[in-house]
Amino acid sequence: MARILPDTSRTFAEYLLLPGLTGKDHTPRNTSLAVPVAAYNRGEQSRFQLNIPLVSASMQSVSGSDLAIALARQGGLAFVYCSQSIESQATMIAKAKSHKAGFVRSDSNVKPTATLRELLAVQRRTGHSTAAITDDGTNTGKFLGIITEKDFWEFEDNLDTLVSGYMTPVERVIHGRVGITLTEANRQLHKHKKECLPILEADGSLNSLVFKKDYVDHINNPRELLDADKRLAVGAGINTHDYMERVPALVEAGADVLAFDSSDGYSEFQKDAALWIRKRYGNNVVVGGGNVVSADGFRYLAEEAQVDFVKVGIGGGSICITREQKGIGRGQASALMDVSRERDAFFQKTGKYIPICSDGGLANDTQIIIALAMGADFVMMGRYFAMTSESPTPKVSIKGRIYKPYWGEGSNRARNWQRYSDEGTVDRLKFEEGVDGYVPVVGSVPEVLSVTLAKLRATMCNMGSLNLREFSEKAVLTLVSEQSIIEGGTSNIVQPDYNVTDDK
Repeated sequence: MARILPDTSRTFAEYLLLPGLTGKDHTPRNTSLAVPVAAYNRGEQSRFQLNIPLVSASMQSVSGSDLAIALARQGGLAFVYCSQSIESQATMIAKAKSHKAGFVRSDSNVKPTATLRELLAVQRRTGHSTAAITDDGTNTGKFLGIITEKDFWEFEDNLDTLVSGYMTPVERVIHGRVGITLTEANRQLHKHKKECLPILEADGSLNSLVFKKDYVDHINNPRELLDADKRLAVGAGINTHDYMERVPALVEAGADVLAFDSSDGYSEFQKDAALWIRKRYGNNVVVGGGNVVSADGFRYLAEEAQVDFVKVGIGGGSICITREQKGIGRGQASALMDVSRERDAFFQKTGKYIPICSDGGLANDTQIIIALAMGADFVMMGRYFAMTSESPTPKVSIKGRIYKPYWGEGSNRARNWQRYSDEGTVDRLKFEEGVDGYVPVVGSVPEVLSVTLAKLRATMCNMGSLNLREFSEKAVLTLVSEQSIIEGGTSNIVQPDYNVTDDK
């Protein structure tokens, strides 16, 4: 007969933290939110870390290029969704990588014989107002000049005239040569009061561009997550069907971290795919596995699949109906605590630390904090980021309030048949594991994160902790009753309705 676990399947809402001693040095300013993503051995450091413990889910309605850029600038990581063509996903990755400060490959390039109308089309497609003029119209051609939106008036000048009549020719363009440091490039921008510094090869061909706005962005976003070349870091979702073609394209595009997007990662399919990636790329690529909800699942991915991190959670997402459709899953708190214990035991036994990511079941900031206290190294969220201005779906007005569409990868709307079929050839889902709905727009990524991270830092101080590892080790949790939940809210008061004015 079936084996029945003795414990109850519990959620984050059933727990509270007991405060510890807050020392004089336990202030939000002194806390660190850096966490490991890649596996590491005792005494070593993880080869890839986040500056904040939040990542976005690999979902069509969540993780596009704009959100990847916005989240990386805040120190987190977005996993660009894989339920699209390989070419489309690679393009999203490349767009996020090319956004970053430093030596940027120009994506707005035209020949001097192009018309202003053609130039405008390029600028609108890329969203960039500065274009490099090269002899062949590519980003590596011989540099002939530069043009910006300030050099002509769209509604006054004849758009059928040539760019050559409006551009600043190379002889009058302040530029640098390959080999110049980023610090010196920024110094040249400051000295000459310029917005853009083209970097040229010895033969005069264009190598890259350095922008003043990137320097300003860096100063305003000190936590931004960068790779070794000072580009923004970005993650990518992958599957077990076309990984041999998809992974090389994503790595070539610049993906820093790969993660399998699966509702159940405890499988030989995922092990085979992970080992293929490890054999081809070694430790040059960070690979995450999952999802699992048990110690057995974690141990299989850690030992057999050799993944860098493991995602925990089945059926806890706000638009996920896997539990009611298939009868599999586990309360997210119970799953996370079970896997956390196994992760720690695995570390003690082998000396290898495998970070874990809590994916799903997070309804509010408090539950994010509880998940980190229970042992998650970082958390993955969909709805949280779908509600931001930078998520890829369009805004819609419903009864006077602004919303965004939000749907699960297992819904019919996602058309993600490959993920749920035996051969990846079916043209429809036999049943859905996700729903389709709307979420309210709550603000930009920086605005939303600022509140969440402020709460997290304050709680860490209440626990007498200055980093998230210490926070988890010191955490003392208590189960709460229904009455204690009610007690924790407002009671026995009348709250004012600020939409009602007093008649005097």
